[in-house]
Amino acid sequence: MQIIKKIGLFIFLIGLTIFTILPFIGEFKVTPASLDQIIQEKGISSEIFIQGMEENVVGEEFHGMLSLSTKIAQILETANAQHRKDKEYKKVIYTGAHDMAAAVGKASGSGFVVENKGLMWFLTFGLGILGSLLFIIPNIVLLGKKGIKNNGIYHENATNRGWIAWLVFVFLVSFYLVLYFRSEYAVNWTYLVDPISEFLSGNPAGHWFVYGFMYCTVMTVMAVRMYIKYRHNMYQMVRTTSVLFFQIVFAFLIPEIMVRLQMPYYDFKNAFPLDYDFFFQWNLKSLLNSGGIGLFILVWGIVLTLVIVPVMVYFFGKRWYCSWVCGCGGLAETLGDPYRQHSSKSLFSWKVERWLVHGVLVFAVAMTLMTLYSFFTETGTVLGLKTQSVQNTYSLLIGAFFAGVIGTGFYPIFGNRVWCRFGCPLAAYLGFVQRFKSRFRITTNGGQCISCGNCSTYCEQGIDVRAYAQKGENIIRSSCVGCGICSAVCPRGVLKLENGPLKGRINPTEILLGNDVDLMDLVNKK
Repeated sequence: MQIIKKIGLFIFLIGLTIFTILPFIGEFKVTPASLDQIIQEKGISSEIFIQGMEENVVGEEFHGMLSLSTKIAQILETANAQHRKDKEYKKVIYTGAHDMAAAVGKASGSGFVVENKGLMWFLTFGLGILGSLLFIIPNIVLLGKKGIKNNGIYHENATNRGWIAWLVFVFLVSFYLVLYFRSEYAVNWTYLVDPISEFLSGNPAGHWFVYGFMYCTVMTVMAVRMYIKYRHNMYQMVRTTSVLFFQIVFAFLIPEIMVRLQMPYYDFKNAFPLDYDFFFQWNLKSLLNSGGIGLFILVWGIVLTLVIVPVMVYFFGKRWYCSWVCGCGGLAETLGDPYRQHSSKSLFSWKVERWLVHGVLVFAVAMTLMTLYSFFTETGTVLGLKTQSVQNTYSLLIGAFFAGVIGTGFYPIFGNRVWCRFGCPLAAYLGFVQRFKSRFRITTNGGQCISCGNCSTYCEQGIDVRAYAQKGENIIRSSCVGCGICSAVCPRGVLKLENGPLKGRINPTEILLGNDVDLMDLVNKK
């Protein structure tokens, strides 16, 4: 079995290497037809840009995206500078240089990658999936009987911030930087999944489709690992299946199919304020102009946030969303599971968490109020602040850097719930309800606790679960996402996730002195 695992790892690394090389290779030749296509799609009216493209790009062969991207950026900057100088603002091209280069590259790609999409998909995604499964599936035998399997997790370079973990960190951060800020280098990746995108939505793939497909693929493969590792715990088996279903069906397939049916692209499980641009002007106008389906999406989004989310949290805690539905949580629980022990349990981290996650929530709500005010009053500023600038700041700092680059890229170093714990505004909103008005709690049996510390070690939210278990107290924390791993790794069955009455849910704070408190009466109230 170890030989099979090594073969699988070798195959996976081949696929990953080819995938990593793709952004730096490729052949691109812009034709007059492809340029006309870009001009029409982007609504370009700048004769300076068009002339510059015709003189310096059209008919030329470019080897690799770097040379093509650099030339397009120069032409675009020259054209915009001249138009702004001449106050010809209607001719200014507001598409970013990197997005423009990605669009041109997509329309002008040629050579082996473009002509052999199926083969290249197999050599990247195919080998990656095959190698991963060959590495994971032998654990059915190697891990032995069902039960807790976390042996040696601090002795491996991959799971204890060793050199392998740092390589994974560098790869993930680099991938997200390309995805958010250098989309032109993802063009060759888009060719690999063009057939899938055209089948689902009828359109060629963009870099966000690549991300969506990779997201679902990685979650599926790592879900197999979860099934094997936690096969002794039915809660984990069902929960893993749930997040996988909602990610693949609701976040990936349904939105793509909706586009094919000429409907707005929308993820029906994505609630505000996690879906921070739901109330942006462009989205509101798009929904209102989309007829009945657009109006339904608008009403659904509001009802989901204001009614469904708090009601579900009242009955089941924030776990119903964070650990059973949310795609961010789904990736954290599958891809991020090997790193969950790195979540800091220090008091300092808890203080940073409280200020940071609630600060992001306040930022999101304030931005949305500004946006709605601007939308209804048709003004671009609120209290001297440009609404668009505030939106751009949030999108860059929170939507890109925090949720993407840091939120996932930092898994191997800071644990798998960096974004969920420190940055997600929806998690903060759910936490308010869970802390003060929810039937959810994790009950403990202090008499059975042997203080092994498994529960605290593997709590991805940085909660010192053992401290509660030793005292037999209910665990009521805003940050708890109810993943249930603490219960799954407990050797004595001390912890249990429950939905019960509010009375006795939060433990009393009386100091127990002699006969001042009836201990049996206190226990019965819990």
